Amino acid sequence: MRAVLVGIDFGKGDFAASMEELQLLARSAGADPVTTITAKRSSPDAAYFVGSGKADEIGQAVLAERIEIVIFNHALSPAQQRNLEKRLNIRVLDRTSLILDIFAQRAKSHEGKLQVELAQLQHLATRLIRGWTHLERQKGGIGLRGPGETQLETDRRLIGERVKMLRSRLAKLRKQHETQRRSRNRTQTFSISLVGYTNAGKSTLFNAVTKAGVYAADQLFATLDTTSRRVYMNEEVGHVVLSDTVGFVRELPHQLVAAFRATLEETIHADLLLHVVDAASPVRMEQIEQVNLVLQEIGADHIPQILVWNKIDAAGLEPSVERDEYDKISRVFLSARTGQGLDLLRDAITEWAKAAPGARLQQPYETEEELEEVESSPTLTHVGSH
Repeated sequence: MRAVLVGIDFGKGDFAASMEELQLLARSAGADPVTTITAKRSSPDAAYFVGSGKADEIGQAVLAERIEIVIFNHALSPAQQRNLEKRLNIRVLDRTSLILDIFAQRAKSHEGKLQVELAQLQHLATRLIRGWTHLERQKGGIGLRGPGETQLETDRRLIGERVKMLRSRLAKLRKQHETQRRSRNRTQTFSISLVGYTNAGKSTLFNAVTKAGVYAADQLFATLDTTSRRVYMNEEVGHVVLSDTVGFVRELPHQLVAAFRATLEETIHADLLLHVVDAASPVRMEQIEQVNLVLQEIGADHIPQILVWNKIDAAGLEPSVERDEYDKISRVFLSARTGQGLDLLRDAITEWAKAAPGARLQQPYETEEELEEVESSPTLTHVGSH
């Protein structure tokens, strides 16, 4: 699908990096970015976000390049989206809808599909208000719709009922997760969650440590389904539980963070977070900040972190560790792809697990089944892979 990408520079953050990320997002969704249109503004235009002149420029590009969809690198209001579609006579997608669409494509598990549908419906509900004229026609009759009820009211009611049902199902799944966590807590298993910006290499690192074979690719949100495994570290610590989570991204839609809260709680209840960073990315510090913002939103900002600087082979760095002022390991430099520095990460995990309050150094396992997969479920997050 041929697409034109639109971005407005409001003078905040790294605009070029944001537009590069939009290209990756568009390609991840299956679009073919043909051209990019940018502009500088101090604030969004109320009617078209970009202003009428720039809207006309987009319209000219649509005709000249045979564009099939326009993708904005911003969140559009329902009115702005409607005005743009009417003026351009083509489908217009904003950043939130684009990310939701990618999540819908990538969700494989039952829980993942439920969470994505909930996020999509919550987003759609905001689009119904004064959205399209065909939703405002009166629908009389007996049965599904009450006499005189408009299509708009009917759609809003049906969406509300579906949202209520999805929340009920997700609440049951949340109870299942709590039961699984209580089971792990009884054996005092040290729990670790991989977090980080999307495409930082979390799944590759997870595979390198656990040999799990989780799908990993050089694309945004390559996998949404979070998998947890028990991993044997050494005789001192025994087994730990390592969980791979979805990547985060800047401006992660709030609907996704809310919908994925149940599985993001796997992160909230971890004893240690391995914050995976793309050491070769020029905007790695901004990405670290974005991940920490999402962690703060879900209540996981109090959990100890080790910054894992991945892809050192691409960044020209050597395997090493750094310690903070309390002599605790705070950073590990490694390459999940080549295996450089993985032994340093294992040593760091061992050090943290031994120092954890109430940690059991050698954990008894009676059967082979106890060494198998703990649980497999989708997560965000996002959040955001807010």
